[in-house]
Amino acid sequence: LSGFLRYMPAAAFTPLLIIYLGIDEAPKIALIAIGTVFFNMLMVMDAVKFVPQELIETTLTLGGSRRQVVTQVITRYSLPSIIDTLRINMATSWNLLVVAELLAAEVGLGKRIQLAQRFFRTEQIFADLLVLGLIGFAIDLAFRLLLRLTCRWAV
Repeated sequence: LSGFLRYMPAAAFTPLLIIYLGIDEAPKIALIAIGTVFFNMLMVMDAVKFVPQELIETTLTLGGSRRQVVTQVITRYSLPSIIDTLRINMATSWNLLVVAELLAAEVGLGKRIQLAQRFFRTEQIFADLLVLGLIGFAIDLAFRLLLRLTCRWAV
């Protein structure tokens, strides 16, 4: 199911989300969820799938419990990939948030861009785009820092 749903463009759901959820925060959250949850699920599953079987077998052979296999082997081995997955998909989330604000919002940078377009204020559009890029870059740096601080063995 998630393989099928990930090929449906999330932005195409925007009109339905606005009809069913209004123009508050709910459609924005739903749009981001639709656009990223399935990708995150698949990429996290991939990260877990590539845990070497030898690590799991060695842990069990040395008397480790299933809980220890999950918490101390699978989670630790997968965590760098999971954080990187979230970092990569954060860009998609950020883009979808702006798309939702462009279509239906009362506040936000997307709404500011829409209003600037209406009054042909291109300098305002460029300024807002610059702010969007800087915020996105700051989020990316924050995830890189999180990876460096929490997964020192993988950096």
